[in-house]
Amino acid sequence: MKVKFNGEEVELEGNPPQVGDQLPKFKLFNQNGEKVKMAQLIGKPLMLSIVPDLQTPVCSTQTHKFNQQADHYPDATFVTISNNTIAQQKNWCAAEGVINLQILSDEELSFGYATNLYLPNMGVLTRAILVVDADGKITYEEIVSDVAHEPDYLAALDALEKLTSRVDE
Repeated sequence: MKVKFNGEEVELEGNPPQVGDQLPKFKLFNQNGEKVKMAQLIGKPLMLSIVPDLQTPVCSTQTHKFNQQADHYPDATFVTISNNTIAQQKNWCAAEGVINLQILSDEELSFGYATNLYLPNMGVLTRAILVVDADGKITYEEIVSDVAHEPDYLAALDALEKLTSRVDE
């Protein structure tokens, strides 16, 4: 599969998982440097927001938008995954006030290779959204065709809403 990155078509590592597939096993790291495995994230509906670099405008915007929505879905887990180091993620969250979702580091590329959402020629994850049910089955996926563009937030949230109830303030 190909996506655009800085105007060029680039190839993903392989074929990403699709709707109906089980989320593959991987390990990430939280801001305390603790290992977080796939099994620790499932058990309730899961919104995975995948970005290449939190310190870029589109990735920052995407993370902020999901951070703002997380409060409305108390029965779901919101996670942003990026290639940033743990220190970069911690500093970014402190500066940006992002506290409603987990930010996890795929600096070791375990997630990128497990899901084939890695762009080997660029050395980063591609931009994508996965919504996963409580049993680990993918119910929605969007691999953004151009990494410079934002995902379809409404479609992703609509898919999550089918798995959980929304609480309006």
